[in-house]
Amino acid sequence: MEKYLIKKSANANTTTQPQGAITSNNSSGSSNASRRTAKHNSAVPELVDLNKLPRDPAKRKRMADYHPNQRDEIRRKYLIWGPNQPRKLEFPYREIGKKKKKRRFNPDWYDDYAYWLEYSEKEHKAYCLCCYLFRDNIKDSHHGHDAFVVEGFNCWNKTERFVTHVGDRNSFHNRALKDCEDLLKQDQSIPAAWNRQSQIEKNEHLIRLNAAIDGCRYLLHQGQPFRGHDESKDSENKGNYLELMDYTIKQNDVVAKAFKNAPNNNQMLSPKIQRDITECFAKEVLGHVMKEIGNGVFSLLVDECRDVSDKEQMAVVLRYLDKCGLVQEKFVGVVHVEETTASYLKSCIDLLFSQLGMNLEQVRGQGYDGASNMSGEFNGLQAKILNENKSAYYVHCFAHKLNLVVVAIAKKIFEVGDFFDMVSVLLNVVGASCKRKDQLREHHQEEVRKAIGCGEIATGTGLNQELSLQRPDVESTKRELEKLRTNEGWDSLMKKVCCFCEKHDIPLLDMEDAYVNPKKPRQKTGISNEHYYRVDCFFAVLDLLGEEFNNRFNEVNSELLLCLSALSPSDLFCHFDKEKLLKLAKFYPDDFNHKDMVTLEHELGLYIDNILHDTRFSSLDRISDLAKLMVDTRKNLSYPLVYRLLKLALTLPVASATVERCSSAMKIVKNGLRNKIGDGYLSHSLICFMEKELLDTITNEVIVDRFHKMKDRRGRNET
Repeated sequence: MEKYLIKKSANANTTTQPQGAITSNNSSGSSNASRRTAKHNSAVPELVDLNKLPRDPAKRKRMADYHPNQRDEIRRKYLIWGPNQPRKLEFPYREIGKKKKKRRFNPDWYDDYAYWLEYSEKEHKAYCLCCYLFRDNIKDSHHGHDAFVVEGFNCWNKTERFVTHVGDRNSFHNRALKDCEDLLKQDQSIPAAWNRQSQIEKNEHLIRLNAAIDGCRYLLHQGQPFRGHDESKDSENKGNYLELMDYTIKQNDVVAKAFKNAPNNNQMLSPKIQRDITECFAKEVLGHVMKEIGNGVFSLLVDECRDVSDKEQMAVVLRYLDKCGLVQEKFVGVVHVEETTASYLKSCIDLLFSQLGMNLEQVRGQGYDGASNMSGEFNGLQAKILNENKSAYYVHCFAHKLNLVVVAIAKKIFEVGDFFDMVSVLLNVVGASCKRKDQLREHHQEEVRKAIGCGEIATGTGLNQELSLQRPDVESTKRELEKLRTNEGWDSLMKKVCCFCEKHDIPLLDMEDAYVNPKKPRQKTGISNEHYYRVDCFFAVLDLLGEEFNNRFNEVNSELLLCLSALSPSDLFCHFDKEKLLKLAKFYPDDFNHKDMVTLEHELGLYIDNILHDTRFSSLDRISDLAKLMVDTRKNLSYPLVYRLLKLALTLPVASATVERCSSAMKIVKNGLRNKIGDGYLSHSLICFMEKELLDTITNEVIVDRFHKMKDRRGRNET
């Protein structure tokens, strides 16, 4: 019925004159009512993007300033989001009264007034969500509610004002609350025409909607495009979505009948319906992730990449420990960034966290690449986040670090760089010929089969993921490099080289002969081959390796990783060190106060004694296995502080492989034929594609419910 009615503006209280009357009396003084109406009609507000609505109550526009046809959608969006209730914010004190007593907002008030009370981080005042949404719809001469809508409330010593604001049953607030409930109720939020529809029509509507949901689920799961370039009835290929719907109709008589009886504006086939269903799936996936994290801690992994339409996209992944003690890395979206400066990236992350209901105070680790705008010590993204949260330690991806070590050595030592250039040329020669590649592939497969048969290669799914959870022991690597720099290390290497040359019939070089420089063969060098390869090459590489390790792995990160190794359960907890673990806890002052530190010291002694006498923990190798087994045996409840320490250790990122996998997924979802997909639609599609396991757990009933609550759909006859 909504399409047969014209919504009345809050400012249009008078009857509109005919257009001719307004024109003819424009110069001679027409009525005030006509002028107000003409002014209103010439300045209709523009439609806004619902995903960019401000969450902070002090930043919102008045509801009457939005387009009349969009106000209910905006109200519904805010109600689905819920009140803005930051809990871990540092609420500032305010001097009140003549005695200047200091008072501040108490986050426990959220629990007492959970449905409507919200807090502005900008103005540091309290507001009422319900009264804001329906303030202009309810006529009331009493304007006391303006304190919680317009000015904001900050008299923290007068908490009785909250009760006064709620008032009796017929108060302004309770009427606004009733309007909020009616808007979300299924039988109130749709037009009256829907109530007059027969039960058969309602069932057929749900059949069509479920068919559309199943089709969208399949295409999202596979990362396939929905649209076709020609979606007309006579087209040979109408696109994946319409073709899938046609196939479903042919295979199911019930669905076929429902589509046959459907009006043209309730076919559930339009692109808008496809985008809405995709958004529903993405919001449900994100809701599951946010529920798992709750008020817990997590690490932030970010990477930038350019999509097929040359847009810079920032992918965001959260790493955390779930309730089962398993490490999870979940993709939560991509954000189109117009700039790549650290300040702009930080603002985009703040906006994303606000939409997700997360807080930077929960971050306990950062994982980025080595670009200056990300890893800069003073003005990089990691520095800006570290300024707000001292426990959000930045850990450069170890795979990238080791690669940078090799690159640095190749640049400084000519022989090493020449070796890699030769390998590159060899790869180009082999890769240029399909025949050579086939021969190399066959030979490689044969070598792999032999190695597996001899037990030299381990097989198994998820092996790389398990290995990535282990913390690299930087100090032990440095010690091994120091051992190699001795004469014994050189002799051991020479034996391996000689065995390799004999196995592959490669002529051996006489190490006692004088070394000849290939570039200057007539010039005497005065050194032997052994001296050149041992001192000028081997020892030089080892010295540079040690130097690069010291530069790349800073003191804080090295000490942090050294303390983490004390949690390792390998070899019957032989690395356990109480002092290192207490030092590790000091890295996280927000998680361990002074009282917790005293309790932790006592708890660690009980923990290690209990674990060593429990045979179930005797064969563990990885920290991740220890966390899972502690949850399974409920020892996480017996030793909560130890488990908290374990949780922080596993939350710290080591590699950025998961967030880099988003770049590969983006090439599948947004390809050359799908290069005009919108940023929001792209993010929703990627969330569903990346988190397929969660996508498969979402039932159609949940999507139907969210789909109906998104907006008014003209009696659910809109497509």
